Amino acid sequence: MDIRLLAHTAYRCQYHIVFVTKYRHRALNPAKFRSVAERAIRSTMENINAVEMVEINIQPEHVHLVLIIPPKYSVSKVVEIIKSRSAKIIRKEIQWLEKLYDTTNSMWTVGYFVSTVGIDEGVVRRYVKYQQEQDSGQAELELFR
Repeated sequence: MDIRLLAHTAYRCQYHIVFVTKYRHRALNPAKFRSVAERAIRSTMENINAVEMVEINIQPEHVHLVLIIPPKYSVSKVVEIIKSRSAKIIRKEIQWLEKLYDTTNSMWTVGYFVSTVGIDEGVVRRYVKYQQEQDSGQAELELFR
């Protein structure tokens, strides 16, 4: 497990994020459109400082991302940036999406799904429970291996 460092923070904040096309239209169905969407999302990610993409999977009507987001950023703000910027790029490259989504400026739904990805809960509970013994050298728990 790689721990990231900021000036006064050590972190490993990894998230599984899913967002869906508006009205669940299968707008990204042809492989060509999925590649346009992936390029748009990747180029957007390059412009968000310190946010890392671990994995991406684009389906015809939704996108899965695994991201490492520093604690100085809110997940909702990062998702907002990705969705708004990528929608502009995708709609510019795939002209017929303007007709499909003519009543809205976006192509993504308002909401999204997010869950944390990380250390096993049992490992964290044992670490917290036996922290005093760990600090005094009596226990040999290894949280970060």
